[in-house]
Amino acid sequence: MPKKRKYISQKNDHKLQEIGRLILRFMNENSTKIYNYKQIADGIDHKNPRQRELVIQALHKLQADERIKETEKGKYIVNLNIKGTLTGTIDFNQSGNAYVSVEGLEDDIFIHSKNVKDALQGDKVLIVTYTYKGKKLEGSVLEVLERTRTEFVGTLQVVTHKDFGFVVCDKKTINTDIFIPKGKFGGAEDGDKVVVKMTEWKPGDKNPEGEIIQVLGAPGEHETEIHSILAEYGLPYEFPEEVERDADKIDRSINDEEVAKRWDMRGITTFTIDPKDAKDFDDALSIRKLENGNWEIGVHIADVSHYVVPGTILDDEAYQRATSIYLVDRVVPMLPEVLSNDVCSLRPNEDKFTFSAVFELDDDAKIHKQWFGRTVIHSDRRFSYEEAQERIETKQGDLQEEINVLDRLAKIMRAERIRNGAITFDRSEVRFNLDEKNEPVGVYFKISKDSNHLIEEFMLLANKKVSEFVSLNKRGEISQNTFIYRIHDDPDPAKLESLRDFVSTFGYKMDLANTKKVAESLNRLLHDVKGKGEENMIETLAMRSMSKAVYSTEPIGHYGLGFDFYSHFTSPIRRYPDLIAHRLLQHYLDGGKSPNKAELEEKAKHCSSMERLAADAERDSIKYMQVKFMEKHLGETFNGVISGVAEFGFWVEIPENGAEGLIKLRDLVDDSYTYDSKTHAVYGSRHGKRYQLGDNVQIKVVKANLIQKQLDFKIVD
Repeated sequence: MPKKRKYISQKNDHKLQEIGRLILRFMNENSTKIYNYKQIADGIDHKNPRQRELVIQALHKLQADERIKETEKGKYIVNLNIKGTLTGTIDFNQSGNAYVSVEGLEDDIFIHSKNVKDALQGDKVLIVTYTYKGKKLEGSVLEVLERTRTEFVGTLQVVTHKDFGFVVCDKKTINTDIFIPKGKFGGAEDGDKVVVKMTEWKPGDKNPEGEIIQVLGAPGEHETEIHSILAEYGLPYEFPEEVERDADKIDRSINDEEVAKRWDMRGITTFTIDPKDAKDFDDALSIRKLENGNWEIGVHIADVSHYVVPGTILDDEAYQRATSIYLVDRVVPMLPEVLSNDVCSLRPNEDKFTFSAVFELDDDAKIHKQWFGRTVIHSDRRFSYEEAQERIETKQGDLQEEINVLDRLAKIMRAERIRNGAITFDRSEVRFNLDEKNEPVGVYFKISKDSNHLIEEFMLLANKKVSEFVSLNKRGEISQNTFIYRIHDDPDPAKLESLRDFVSTFGYKMDLANTKKVAESLNRLLHDVKGKGEENMIETLAMRSMSKAVYSTEPIGHYGLGFDFYSHFTSPIRRYPDLIAHRLLQHYLDGGKSPNKAELEEKAKHCSSMERLAADAERDSIKYMQVKFMEKHLGETFNGVISGVAEFGFWVEIPENGAEGLIKLRDLVDDSYTYDSKTHAVYGSRHGKRYQLGDNVQIKVVKANLIQKQLDFKIVD
C-alpha cells in the first residue's frame, strides 16, 4: 500500500511540473505582463474546476521555486531574476526550433519554436531551463540581451489594397517576417529583393517592425543574388570613397633610402606560383645553391605593413573586413585594388618590398640556418600551378631545375609532417567556367597536385618558424611574447567516437587510443574512402569531428598540422591576422616589449568571426552557381550517389559536377518509407526497398530554386 501512495504522489508531482511548464510557456509570451490565475488557466486551456485547482497548485509550486512572483494577491509575473536562468547564444534550425549554447555547458539546450519569443539567429539570450517529461533539459527564452544583427535580406511582399507590407527573409533560420509600414519602403516595389533594418519589436507583437534601407533588385537575377549573399552576412562589396582616395595617395616608389634598410635579394632567382586567374600575388620563392652545397630558400611575402599603417582609415577598413572574400565570380578584397593587385602584389619583372623568411636547407630538407626580416626582391617569372606542374612532370622548361629541387624538398617536409601527426584533408574543390556574362558554362574540380603541395609546404614552414621564433627564446623556452596564433584544438572525444561508430557500418576501423593513433586512423580513413560512394559524407563528418581553427593569443598548437606553434604570416594582402603578425615580428626584431594581450585577443576574435562569415558567403555562392548551372539541365537524368539521409528525405550528389539535390520521402509514391538512423537508410514498409548512404541511384532534375539555392531531384527507376 505505501508503494502505491508514493507512486500517486510522484504522478501528481509530475503532472504539476507539466502544468508549470505550460504556465511558463504561456507567461513567457509576454514576460512583462501581470496575470491572474484565471487568465493563466484560460491561456493554457485548463478551464474545468479540477483543472483550475491543479493550476493553482502549480502556481504555488512555481512561486516556491522562484520561477514566478506574486505582485499582489492572486496576480503573478515571470521572475526574470530566477534560479535556473542561463545566458547563451541561440542557433535556429530549419524547423524553427533552436538550441542555446552556454559557455561551460557541454550540451546545448533545446528551445521549442513556441518558446523562442522574439529571439533571432545568433542573439545573446537569457533563458529559463526546466526538465521536459522528467528527462530532457529544455528552455524558454525570457529576454533578448543582445541582438547579433538588425539587418536582413528578404523579398518585399506588399499587402494588396493596404499601405503596408512584409519582408519575407531569405534564411529559414530567421523565424519571422518583418512588418514594413507606409513610408518605410525605401523606393522598393512588390517582389523586390531588399535589405531591411529591424527598428523595433514591441512586447506582444507577432512581427518586428522595420524599414527598407537598400533595394537589391529582382530575385533570381545574377547581380541581385550575389549582392544578396554579401548583404545576408553583412559583408561589403565596395570601398568608401575616402578609403580609395587614401590608397591612391600611397607612395609606391622603391626608393634607395628604404632599400638601404633591407636585404637586397633582387639578384637571386625568384618566382611566384599561383592560380592562373590570380592577381594578388602574396608570396614568392627564391632559390640559390650555396658554396657548401646547401640550398638557400627565401619565402618572400608582400610587405603590406610598409604601406598600411595603424591608425589610418585604410587600416581601419582592412581590420573591419579582416579577410578577402572569394565568391565564384569575383573577389571582394580586404584592401583596395590599387594595393592588392598592384602596389603590394609581387608581379613579375618589378622590384617589390617584401617581408621574408630565409632558410638554409640541406638535401634532406634539414634546416641549418634561418633569418627573418625585410627585403627587396625582383620576381623573374610568374608561374601558374599548371605550368609549375608541367616542369615537375616533364623536367622540361625554364627554371625546371629550381622548381624540381623545391618539389623534392617539399615532399620530404610533407612526409615528415604526416609522420609527426598531421592530418591530410585534401578535398577537391568545385570550380566553374564562366562566360562573359558570368553564366556557368562548365564545372571542374580543383585537385591539389605536386605544385600546390610545393607552395603549401614552404608557406607552412615560414608560418611555423616565424611563430616559433617569436614564441621561444634561444634556449627553446617559451618567451611570453604576445603573438597572434592560428590554433586548432584537439578533437572532441565524443565526436570521434560517433565518427568511429558511423564509419564502422561501412567496414572502416578507427583506433582512438591516443593522439598519434587518431591521426593515423583519420589519414588511413581519408585514403580508403577515396572514390567510394560514401566518400563525401565521411569526409564531411571527419571534418566536423575536428575543432574549428581560429585566431588566438594562446599558443595551444595546431592539431591538424601537428605543430606546437603556428601563425598566419604568408597572406597579408588577403588576411588581417597576417598583417598583425608582420607588425609584431618587426616589433620584436627591433627589440620591442610585449604589447597588451587583451587588446590583441579582441582582434583575434574579430578576425575569426569575419573569417566564418566569409566562408559561409563563399559556400552560398557555390551553391547558387551550382543551382544556376543545373537550371539548364531540368528534366535531364544523371547518375548520382546518396550523400545524406534524414527523416524527411535523402540527398543525392552528382559526382561529375558536385551538385546536390533533395529527394523528399513524400515524393516516393511506390511505397511508404521509414528512416533508420542506425543504418543511414530509408526502407519501404511493403516492398522492403532500401535507399542507403553511399548507394548509386539514377535521378532526374525536377526543380532548381535560385533564390533558396536548392535543387529537387526525383528517382528514376
